Amino acid sequence: MMKLYYHPLSTYSQKVLLALYEKGIEVEREVVNMMNPQKVEEYRNIYPLGRIPFLQVTDDHVIPESSIIIEYLEGHHQSGTKLITDGVDASRQVRFIDRMMDQYLLDPIGTLFFSSMKPEEQRDHERLDKMRFYLDVTYQHLNERFGENTWIMGEQFTMADCAAIPGLFYAPNIYPYNDYPNIQKYVERAKDRQSHRQLMEEVKPALEAWENAQK
Repeated sequence: MMKLYYHPLSTYSQKVLLALYEKGIEVEREVVNMMNPQKVEEYRNIYPLGRIPFLQVTDDHVIPESSIIIEYLEGHHQSGTKLITDGVDASRQVRFIDRMMDQYLLDPIGTLFFSSMKPEEQRDHERLDKMRFYLDVTYQHLNERFGENTWIMGEQFTMADCAAIPGLFYAPNIYPYNDYPNIQKYVERAKDRQSHRQLMEEVKPALEAWENAQK
């Protein structure tokens, strides 16, 4: 059985988990505590870059990076939801929006979150302003898309949605989208999907444990 190294609170891990749930694929899992330096060093023996998620297909076949993991799952498992649309142009669009969600939604949300844990004088305010700008542009773009589309690419749930949903889950407490009603409706639709409910069964206890540890 394939093995996924991940953490339930990691947005990029959540992206892969959504894909696994959408496709109904079972994998062995191992949580990597990225906040524990000793655990990270141990994990580097498996993946020297120490990043998650990381999929071990066999002893000599490993796949890093969330989008590439989903590409592998899509190419080798025909079950469940088709996450990359057929056709050269359509599939390219899915990959493009997936990439944009990584760069201009997930990364900015993560940057703002981790910066909030630092003392004010240690924060890079110029970089944080850039992250907020990226989010403003992304929110506007998504809000326009969701005025016409059920999901990011239309009526089909795709890899692009797997990328967007984790960032939008954390966003209300980091950089809210209160002025974007179509995004709010999209998030409510996402919550109704079985894959999202399965994801939350794992995320919420981990989030509560983390919040309690910060008190």
